[in-house]
Amino acid sequence: MKLALTELVERLPGDELAITRAFYESRTAGTGPSSLQELLAVRASRVVDPAPPTRAVEHILDVDGRAISVRVVTPNDGVVNGVYLYLPGGGFYMSSAASADARSTRLADEVGVAVVTVDYRLAPEFPWPAAPDDCEAVALWLLDVAAERFGTTKLAVGGMSAGATLVMTTLLRLRDRGLAMSFSGAVLEAGTYDVSAQTPAGRTIGDEYFIEAYVGHVGDRTVPDISPTFGDLSSLPPTLVVIGSDDVVLAENLAMVARLSAAGNDVDLRLYPDVPHGFTNHPTPVARRAALDIGAWLRRRLDDESA
Repeated sequence: MKLALTELVERLPGDELAITRAFYESRTAGTGPSSLQELLAVRASRVVDPAPPTRAVEHILDVDGRAISVRVVTPNDGVVNGVYLYLPGGGFYMSSAASADARSTRLADEVGVAVVTVDYRLAPEFPWPAAPDDCEAVALWLLDVAAERFGTTKLAVGGMSAGATLVMTTLLRLRDRGLAMSFSGAVLEAGTYDVSAQTPAGRTIGDEYFIEAYVGHVGDRTVPDISPTFGDLSSLPPTLVVIGSDDVVLAENLAMVARLSAAGNDVDLRLYPDVPHGFTNHPTPVARRAALDIGAWLRRRLDDESA
């Protein structure tokens, strides 16, 4: 077991932190949709151009008669040193794989990985367990085809916000199949790990509409496939937890770090100063520093011969 903590206040250059603080001082914080009507309006406003300048290639997987869309970005130089399965965020109800194309392209080129992003089914039209079913199916597909399709068996997985939650549920499902350690590492960016509101950390977001949309039909929301914090977290890959000091789910992420570490896993916590939820998607120096840190961590994990 190894627990590492990197708190970046002191090692960030002052101008990077000042520019980042100025960005948030001039930015009105967003709030998630609070009803189905608001959700549909937000989705309509976020329609992604179906043919933007992008290297991402869409593939439709047939899994037990169900079509699952994934977007694949490979390194510009064609050299693939690993595959990164990415699960985007969006509260389980407004995710878009295409919206991750820019960050996937940057990661592919900087780390030398093929990035596979999952367009999992969304609530409330497809509530739990649709999203984790799709993510597990793509993970199993990668285990089968990575060597032939990408020329490597080195795999890692990551996600942001709801995507980080789905990373955990996917790994728990794979662990129960004896397959979790086939992934060299997992990156968790600001996940939500208790949607039951049974823990102090979970109660900070207990009244959010996305929870009703995702698991409103479930009586017991403490099942680990919904709220991973209640699961057996042993025998999981090394994990990097990325979180901002002003994130509404900071307490949940600190609790998850403690749970993972107590279960005997290697955990690396990166705490970034003065940034809110979703900061890794914002155009700031701190977000860029986090992207470089994530890339360096992934490169070490994929290059580790023992991984």
